[in-house]
Amino acid sequence: MATTEASIPDPKATLHRYLIIGREALLWKLEGLSDYDMRRPLVPTGTNLLGLVKHVAAVGVGYFGECLGRPFPEPEPWYADDAPPNADMYATKDETRDDIFGFWDRAWKHADATIEALPLDTPGHVPWWGERADTSLHMLLVHMATETYRHAGHADILREQLDGTIGHRKANSNLPDGDEEFWSSYYATVEREAAAFRS
Repeated sequence: MATTEASIPDPKATLHRYLIIGREALLWKLEGLSDYDMRRPLVPTGTNLLGLVKHVAAVGVGYFGECLGRPFPEPEPWYADDAPPNADMYATKDETRDDIFGFWDRAWKHADATIEALPLDTPGHVPWWGERADTSLHMLLVHMATETYRHAGHADILREQLDGTIGHRKANSNLPDGDEEFWSSYYATVEREAAAFRS
């Protein structure tokens, strides 16, 4: 069946929609957790759930703010010259969950306003991209959608380690229905198949 121009969705609306879905998926992974569980590192590199939220909001502010000539109106102390390494990847003891979630909301309101106001071919400039520094809103939307889903995947694995909560998002797990017995059996199957290659 041939597609007509009228049947092709608006590319900007499509990219923006998927960015929003990715953001919702990431934020859902913190639902119902204690302050400690959302902050604590769960892998040797220190990755933690609240830090992922802080990081995704912070990079969104950069890409949809300064890089498009629409700077975010608040300071970002985690990027200051004297900030510790990876300061955007964790919450300090002085930052409350409400501080981080509030920043998330303000950051994405700013980004969404930028996305809605500008056409896809709006020029952008990302200094840390080197030779690819000159770009467009279109590329920034693609980049941030994929980055957000990457971190939502990290969050999915971290949350499963904490309490077994799994799934793509609240409205659609994107996983087969299965109880604890199903997943235990499935795990055993995967391990058995992998064991054939154990040296």
